[in-house]
Amino acid sequence: MALKIIDTCINCDACIAECPNDAIAEGDTIYTIDAERCTECVGHFDEPQCIGVCPVECIVKDPAHAESPDQLQAKFQRLQAA
Repeated sequence: MALKIIDTCINCDACIAECPNDAIAEGDTIYTIDAERCTECVGHFDEPQCIGVCPVECIVKDPAHAESPDQLQAKFQRLQAA
């Protein structure tokens, strides 16, 4: 399941540098996560790095983009091959 940033984001910039897939970008009012690039850090780390550094806990699982661990691993492999 990809992650998403909710409207409690304070635009602190902490998450951008932590994302190994470059899935996080500045949005109009808050940061956004590209579901096509988010693997929840599968293939890189044991846990999502952005969640660990977020001071306001505004990064949550996105039920609109449900994916199994195998699907996240396959996405990681596609991103690495590109």
